[in-house]
Amino acid sequence: MSPARRCSRTACARSAVATLTYVYSDQTAVLGPLATYAEPHAYDLCEAHSERLSAPRGWEVLRLAPDPDAFGPSSDDLLALADAVREAARPMPVTRPSRAVGLVPGAPGDDPRDVERAPTREVGRRGHLRSLPTPED
Repeated sequence: MSPARRCSRTACARSAVATLTYVYSDQTAVLGPLATYAEPHAYDLCEAHSERLSAPRGWEVLRLAPDPDAFGPSSDDLLALADAVREAARPMPVTRPSRAVGLVPGAPGDDPRDVERAPTREVGRRGHLRSLPTPED
């Protein structure tokens, strides 16, 4: 996980909570929730600097209120995560070939319940999460 972005103001070490962008054609400064990614022409501001923001004379400041539902994971995110965990936990059984008749009874491989998990090939890895190929791969 990447570290929190800092306020763009000089000598301010606080964490950014809002992003400021300028729309020069409309002479508007737009202050909204912290952008997902740092942009080169946007300024991330801490709470104190975002509250004291002023724009050049003749410019309008447009303050966008953050959407409270956007702060946590959505139900779609949680359902997708639960489905992925269930799918990853589902074993892919591979039965061993039966032993020839006349060998020692009860030897490993004779019991149909003697199943091992299929070897998997990792497609990608990021942190502790893995992306596994689909069975068609």
